[in-house]
Amino acid sequence: MDADRPGARRVTVIRYDDLPEPGMLTALTYGLSLAEHPEWRLGRPELCISVRSQDPCWGYAIGHLATQMSGECAFCYGDTLNFNERISEESAMTAFVVFAPAVLDRADFTGIDVGDRLPINIAGMYPIHDRERLWIREQGLEAFWQLEWDPYDVTRQPAV
Repeated sequence: MDADRPGARRVTVIRYDDLPEPGMLTALTYGLSLAEHPEWRLGRPELCISVRSQDPCWGYAIGHLATQMSGECAFCYGDTLNFNERISEESAMTAFVVFAPAVLDRADFTGIDVGDRLPINIAGMYPIHDRERLWIREQGLEAFWQLEWDPYDVTRQPAV
């Protein structure tokens, strides 16, 4: 993904179709962790998304966010990001919330040694509806996570 703003880093999106199971898409970024952010003291993030869809827009969307928000957003658990438009034509979702990736074991997404000063931590990106984004900002991620919703279903109704 090319950067539209000065100083932004270029980000690559690596997409896997039918992973972790048929009908799903998993994508990861590479390049976000090359940026600097004052909150990144224990590790630098890369992003991961896993959804029940074959639309590559989901992977491109996290690449776009990583490119446009590198150095500005810390991509910490509980952060909500407004995409400002529908992420994919198949879904009404327009935002993301950051949390642990659903398809990786903890040992596989934290403290990844790449030979740099700081390790890489992979952050999960979960598509959400705008009303959920606003609700998470008021009630918190933990309260949202307790609700009944399918984090892989990009066509689901809002949980709140």
